[in-house]
This record gives sequence, C-alpha cells and structure tokens, in this order.
Amino acid sequence: MDLRLEGKTAVVTGASKGIGLATVRALEAEGVTVFAAARTVSEGVPVRADLTTAAGVAVLAERAGEVDILVNNLGGVAPSSMRASGFSDIDDETWLRTYELNLFATVRVTRALLPGLLRRRGVVINVSSIGARAAFPPVDYGTAKAALTNLTKALAEEFGSRGLRALTVSPGPTRTQNWGDEGGYAGELAAAAGIPLAEYLAGVPAAMGITTGRLTEPEETAALIAFLASPRSGNLTGADYLADGGVIKTV
Repeated sequence: MDLRLEGKTAVVTGASKGIGLATVRALEAEGVTVFAAARTVSEGVPVRADLTTAAGVAVLAERAGEVDILVNNLGGVAPSSMRASGFSDIDDETWLRTYELNLFATVRVTRALLPGLLRRRGVVINVSSIGARAAFPPVDYGTAKAALTNLTKALAEEFGSRGLRALTVSPGPTRTQNWGDEGGYAGELAAAAGIPLAEYLAGVPAAMGITTGRLTEPEETAALIAFLASPRSGNLTGADYLADGGVIKTV
C-alpha cells in the first residue's frame, strides 16, 4: 500500500535504537525526510541532542524547522526504578528523572514544533506503553506514560479544528535492547529473579498473558506508526492503539 508520505518531513525522537530506529527506517522507506533525534544517532538526518533539556529541544527545533509528522518515541525506565523494590523505594530524584524522560521532553518538543505542525495540518504520534493502562511496576514509569496518553487526547481535542491529528501507540513487551540486553529492564528483572535472561524471556509470554505467544518486533510497531502518520488514516485522532500482542484484556 502506498501510504502517500512521499515528500513529507518528520521528527522521530529516541531514534537511535528499538522502536525509534525502526520508525526512522519505515518512514524513510516511504519517502519521508526524517530528522532522527537522540543523544547518539546515525540514521536519518541525525540530530544529536539531549531532549530532557530545554537547550537540546531548541537544537532540534532549529535543525528540523517545520515538519508534517512528529513521533515522540523518547522514553524508558530509569535505572533506579528498575532496582526499586516498590513505591516506597522510589525517591523524588527518580520520579523527576522519569517524568523528564517520559513526559516533559515530549511536552517541550511538541510545543516547539507545534506552530509548524499546525500550518502543515500535521500529526503527532506519542509512543506510550501498556503500563499507562495497567499497574505494572515500576509505578513512576506507568504514571508518566498515563500522563502522556492523556496529553495526546488533549492535543487532539484542542487542535483538531485546526487540522492537527494526535494519536498514541502503546507497545507491550517488544524485542528491543530494553528487553534483550542484560543491562535493560528485562535483564534487571531476570537478575532479581535469579535466573538467566534467556530463561526469563522464554517465560514472559505466559507470565504476561501475551495472546500471540511472543514479543512484538520493533518493525511491527513502526509499521503501525507509519500508517497512523499517513493520509491513509486521515480521520483517526485522539485514539490509543495497543501494540502488545494481546496483553491488555479489557475492551
């Protein structure tokens, strides 16, 4: 299917790996010029910036200029959250770090690029998490993603009459470094359980109730993002699309 994206311009944040990198590649394959933003990045039009800072956002906004598509993919679990035993073990500094990474960076980037997005009647796609819908640990990450999902709906409502679309994609367990590396989220959980990472990952589909019996591939979620960014989904806005293999069971 031709997504009719040829000649469009996009920003993808958190673009150095995982879903972000897969999204850069998917959009470029459709003829999109992609400004790929991260602290370390090599594909697309690389913009090296720390988007948890106002200065980093300013660098990105100046480099990218006006865009048609904004994919806010930046996010993740703070190392201190991974190691926390629960709510009482997460201190203020960790909460602030989590919100800077998973919410405030997106707020700043979206605000900086919004004038151009409105002029171009563009689309914002925020990559949230199934943690926004269910109380998976750690709690700071889940609440930050819930706020991000709410932000998407608010953007859709406030700016829909001016042509802006805003959508959320909420991945579940995905075969990224976060789930595949010893130092990632799954690696920390495996270490806490006292088992090898490979053994832990083999049990994830059953433990989390993944209907398909496997983790999602980054390219699958990137394909969804590319479709939502395209004119083919031109009347879709304000919705949250699960990319979780069936983990969330509620209607």
